[in-house]
Amino acid sequence: MTTILNNTSLKSLHTFRLPYSARKIIEITDAAALAEIEDAYYVLGEGSNTIFTSDFEPTLARIAIKGIQVERAVDAHYLSVGAGENWHQLVEYTLAHDMPGLENLALIPGSVGAAPVQNIGAYGVEVGQYIHKVRAWDKQSRTFVSFDQQACQFAYRDSLFKRNANRYVIVEVTFCLPHAWEPTLNYGGLTELAGTRSASAIKDAVIRIRQSKLPDPKEIPNAGSFFKNPVISQQQYASLLERFPQAPSYPTADGNVKVAAGWLIDTLGLKGFSIGGAAVHTKQALVLINKANATGADILTLAYEIKRQVADAFGIELEVEVRLLNHKELIS
Repeated sequence: MTTILNNTSLKSLHTFRLPYSARKIIEITDAAALAEIEDAYYVLGEGSNTIFTSDFEPTLARIAIKGIQVERAVDAHYLSVGAGENWHQLVEYTLAHDMPGLENLALIPGSVGAAPVQNIGAYGVEVGQYIHKVRAWDKQSRTFVSFDQQACQFAYRDSLFKRNANRYVIVEVTFCLPHAWEPTLNYGGLTELAGTRSASAIKDAVIRIRQSKLPDPKEIPNAGSFFKNPVISQQQYASLLERFPQAPSYPTADGNVKVAAGWLIDTLGLKGFSIGGAAVHTKQALVLINKANATGADILTLAYEIKRQVADAFGIELEVEVRLLNHKELIS
């Protein structure tokens, strides 16, 4: 089933709510319909990690495939979930049905199909840990293909799907939630829950923390974390500590160090800094907001200025986490 919308405003279809339009949007509720699209197109989910910086000329395929199927195996629950399901609602569903594992990822905006692309993560957990299989439409071969966890090539805010941004259209994600669940409580404000065995209590704590730090896109238009936390070498980190002993950091599995991008931006006094209608949020420096009728030029200029100041001050290059699109293609 498809619905075609022509010359449609994108303001309500991406959470940064910039005032641009799309020439053509095809809403997909059945994966089989992807085989019928002959136009070149870009994929859109809930638009929580996407910013349109101008009117968009190519066709957009908005994925609205629903459904949750659960299989209980000896060692785990396997959930096959339509890419158009809301991510947070899936987290709530799993906990309501006694299937813990995703609680640290509560309240992350967006759709299930977008989760593996970014390998979304929060509070010590990444979604790739729990993904068993991803089913996608390959626009190049025009066939449906499946990827197991290893084939997805998950890394920090990265995956095969992100590196092939306009090739694969995710239609279903299968999660593996082991019965032998252990809570992850070694990150941020969750350490105070040490000893708890309640996934729902962890979920509630995550929601409280996120709501206290991050603006609600319904009230203040934003796309969540705008920049990735940069990963630097031990040598770079030692140099950083000489000047900034309080710099927060986290070790990575490959022996490097992840530095908090929000801290870098905050240390430069950039909270509240604005260009045109775009601004750095006053409570969370990692979030850029549409403060007052921002334009695409405002947000691009603001992002460039932040990257320039961080590079000049710390010798660290920030990488954009959100998807930025100009009039015809993905630019970040």
